[in-house]
This record gives sequence, structure tokens and C-alpha cells, in this order.
Amino acid sequence: MTNYEVMFIIDPTLEDEKKDAAVEAVKGIIAAEGEVGNVDVWGMRKLAYPIQKKTEGYYVVIEFKAEPTLPKELDRRLKISDSVMRHLIVNKDEK
Repeated sequence: MTNYEVMFIIDPTLEDEKKDAAVEAVKGIIAAEGEVGNVDVWGMRKLAYPIQKKTEGYYVVIEFKAEPTLPKELDRRLKISDSVMRHLIVNKDEK
């Protein structure tokens, strides 16, 4: 298994329940084929540039272990999610 980290920004206009549901959905996708590690919720932060006319976002970072096929599926699911504005998946083992 390879160590990965996913950071995603959730739409700040969503209610807290929907933000929590989005985080749980990502954890569920990871848990289906890998191991969820540290979940770090940064909360509301100012964006470097406006995204969809929004200047703030709700940041979440999740560390996980998985086979190399999972990040591709996770990337696909995050792209089609309406609640996630941006995301980035990083392979922590790669030098």
C-alpha cells in the first residue's frame, strides 16, 4: 500500500451537516479500498484567488493508505461532486 494525502476545499455556503457529510463521503470512498489515516479539518480559510465568485473555502486534509488504483477513482468522484470546489491528491511516498 502507498501513502497518499488528499486536500479538498468544500463550498463555504453549505450547511455544517452537508460539509460533514461531504467529509464522511470522502472517508467512505477511501475506506472501501484503503485505510483512512489522520483527518485534519482546517475549517474556513481565505482562498488565494476567487473560485466561483467565493473568497473563502472549508479546507479538509485526509491522509490515507491505498493501492495505486484508488486515487484515480477518488479524483473522478471529487471532480463530479457539487460540494467540492477544488481538490489535490498527493503521493507521499514518491521522491
